[in-house]
Amino acid sequence: MTWAKLGLRGCWKSPQDLGTPGCLWKSGSLGGCCVSVGLRASLLCLPQDSRAGRLSFCTKVCYGIGGVPNQAASSAIAFYLQLFLLDVAQIPAAQVSLVLFVGKVSAAATDPVAGFFINRSRRTGSGRLMPWVLGCTPFIALAYFFLWFLPPFTSLRGLWYITFYCLFQALATFFQVPYTALTMLLTPSPRERDSATAYRLTMEMAGTLLGAAVHGLIVSGAHAPHRCEDTELPGWVPVSPDATHLYYIAATVVTATYPVCIILLLLGVKEQPEPSGPASNKGLSFLAGLGLTIRHPPYLKLVISFLFILAAIQVEQSYLVLFCTHASQLHDHVQSLVLTILVSAVLSTPLWEWVLQRFGKRMSAFGICAMVPFAILLAAVPTAPVAYVVSFVYGVSTAVSLLLPWSMLPDVVDDFQIQHQHGPGVETIFYSSYVFFTKLSGAVALGISTLSLEFAGYEAGACKQAEQVVVTLKVLIGAVPTCMILIGLCILMVGSAPKVPSQDTSRQLSLRRTSCSIA
Repeated sequence: MTWAKLGLRGCWKSPQDLGTPGCLWKSGSLGGCCVSVGLRASLLCLPQDSRAGRLSFCTKVCYGIGGVPNQAASSAIAFYLQLFLLDVAQIPAAQVSLVLFVGKVSAAATDPVAGFFINRSRRTGSGRLMPWVLGCTPFIALAYFFLWFLPPFTSLRGLWYITFYCLFQALATFFQVPYTALTMLLTPSPRERDSATAYRLTMEMAGTLLGAAVHGLIVSGAHAPHRCEDTELPGWVPVSPDATHLYYIAATVVTATYPVCIILLLLGVKEQPEPSGPASNKGLSFLAGLGLTIRHPPYLKLVISFLFILAAIQVEQSYLVLFCTHASQLHDHVQSLVLTILVSAVLSTPLWEWVLQRFGKRMSAFGICAMVPFAILLAAVPTAPVAYVVSFVYGVSTAVSLLLPWSMLPDVVDDFQIQHQHGPGVETIFYSSYVFFTKLSGAVALGISTLSLEFAGYEAGACKQAEQVVVTLKVLIGAVPTCMILIGLCILMVGSAPKVPSQDTSRQLSLRRTSCSIA
């Protein structure tokens, strides 16, 4: 069979044109055909036509909009759920610790389960991944709304919030896994996939800002300092009906983004059929691959280091609102400080992208250190000017701490592929296990830190907390993140980084991944 019969435009016309073994590119075009002789049973031809597989602007925008609701809900939960449980639901700090820990653990445990079931689902008329996204949406919206609902009973409120927080985390995972994997089934063009991913990340950042801003603006009146001015006692104050009403409104607004955004996703995005690949080139099973990945030294170092760094980010994020409310005179600045963090993180992301390319990834890791002195400064001098400066620096450091692991992980995967020469599926194992371990570390960090408030004597619903609680909040906002960040950076800097593969090796790895079927 000649190459002309294959109907592949812009490729070599006969086997004699292949020349020497290896990966050869047709002269004069990087968009031509790359042939790896080492791959059996198939040869891959990438189309030269720049229009092939191109996604429209509308498709990319609609795809990005699909990720807005989850990010908006997660942002509101990250900043305000702990405050809501302690001061509005008024459940003990020990139960709040249990709610956060169990919810995060359920999210971590759901990642491999979601991958297992979604990978084995059959294709329907609307695709294989889209039905999972559409099917989960109404249940996520309901779980999110009832997470902010104040039940009429008081004795079992802790169980109520554990149930709906676990449901939200699990359903959000079953939504997010197929939604992010949908990138691979939008187009066969790698360039267009990268462009769609950039649109998705941009819209998700906008969703993060939307969730924190809208939720925070609506519920700001529920935690105003005048709530305690009408009482002479410094202890417990009953929950105002206005406070619960404000949280209902905020929950309804965020919940409404789910149907609106998912309808746009459904109208603007069409899942393409999955390409078939050689049956002989099967990937690793999840358990076998997990056993190999956790024994790969560069991956082990990356995971352990960012377990500490990302857990520090979550602790700092979760306790900022509580610190401003109970350990400083910053009640009126909470919403502005949260927006300062998010805006600085979004705006500094392109800058960190440039720094990563210009100075390298290990040098960029030192940008996380900027948070250390400022976190301690905020705990020592909790004034408004200092708080805004700290919030800005915190946002900048958060951007690099979130960007860096996802930038280093592909290098680790390539290093593993060079050493072990395994087939498809390895990338999925690396990414899913990384998400699993980081979620688990966040669960442990938040659970233990919230439990420390119980030991310090935190009184739910009280206008003024004991001095031990104030000291504990200062430690949680300053010393704890500082120590965790320094430990993580020390682990990250020890030893050599994984070798970046050469250009030819990168092409061969890319060819091997693309030529295999997409799981």
